[in-house]
Amino acid sequence: MTTLQGRIAEALSRVRHPRTGVDVLSSEAVRDIATTTDGKVRLTLLLAAGDDPALARSIRQAVEAVDGVAQVTVDVSDVAADAKRKAASRALPVMDAQRPAQQARVPAPTPVAYPNLGRIIAISSGKGGVGKSTVAVNLAVALAQSGKRVGLMDADIYGPNIPLMMGVNEPPMVLNEKIVPLEAHGVKLISLGFLIDRDQPAIWRGPIIMKIITQFLRDVAWGTLDYFIVDLPPGTGDAQLTLVQATNITGAIIVTTPQEVAIGDALRGAKMFERVNVPVVGIVENMSWFECPHCGKPSPIFGEGGGERLANELGLPLLGQIPLYTRVREGGDLGRPIVVADAQSSAARALASIAERVSEQVPAVTG
Repeated sequence: MTTLQGRIAEALSRVRHPRTGVDVLSSEAVRDIATTTDGKVRLTLLLAAGDDPALARSIRQAVEAVDGVAQVTVDVSDVAADAKRKAASRALPVMDAQRPAQQARVPAPTPVAYPNLGRIIAISSGKGGVGKSTVAVNLAVALAQSGKRVGLMDADIYGPNIPLMMGVNEPPMVLNEKIVPLEAHGVKLISLGFLIDRDQPAIWRGPIIMKIITQFLRDVAWGTLDYFIVDLPPGTGDAQLTLVQATNITGAIIVTTPQEVAIGDALRGAKMFERVNVPVVGIVENMSWFECPHCGKPSPIFGEGGGERLANELGLPLLGQIPLYTRVREGGDLGRPIVVADAQSSAARALASIAERVSEQVPAVTG
């Protein structure tokens, strides 16, 4: 037994179109035939300016006579209007619809060199919540403690946490048309958090993000630095691509936790930097274990070995493993990085060791 759609098609094939002389299906006058399980039918009839409107009645009657049809709705549409809609839909950009040679080529911006910034190191993570900003802050302070001239740029436009974590938050001065960076713990700082209210959401898209990051590089009076640390937002979005296009990055550090879900995201982040020809300095594993404050026994509550597996997969060094320590969080909330607040803790020693390894692999340019 034929289906309802088949019986309707058979009935319509017997209805002749007066203008074309063929049936309404062959002439494509009838389209979009839809049916329901309870016998309701809806279709579209295309009529030109000179067509007889009675054709709609003939079609309705033919379909109503089909076994199993309970109700018929005929939507009449103008042929010319339909042609315009088709042309408009073809004009819309469709991914891969054109050959690459036919697509408009927009040249990528040429990165600008900022030799006064020294070694530019991006701190990145595949996902949020892994302690990327904690690593960026403590790395910058540890490098400054070793006698290096360090700047820290908060490029996490959507969640600028550097002001809180470094314990400073006030509008920077402008001198000779240059923004004067704030300073804390021996590190020069700039952040969008200094320029907007704490509760103001940053609902911004690519062009504005590009403008902010470029301004932080170009229009801030950084002076001469040895290291310029950039705290990026998590993921692989506008801020990362903007930074790559805006200046020459010396290298990137990928921060992760041991758990597999974080490792997978970190892998994508590392691959993104490789694709844009930015060398990855190494992997930092944060929250590697919880160290019992009474007996010192480590407990790997987020799993173990993930950072090392990622480093091995990418052929990169594991720069260090940072234990989960309550005072790291407390110091971040109070604006006292752990390398300052509790320099002898295992977490602070791990971070200081990471800073030492970074300075060995990416030595400062002297002179």
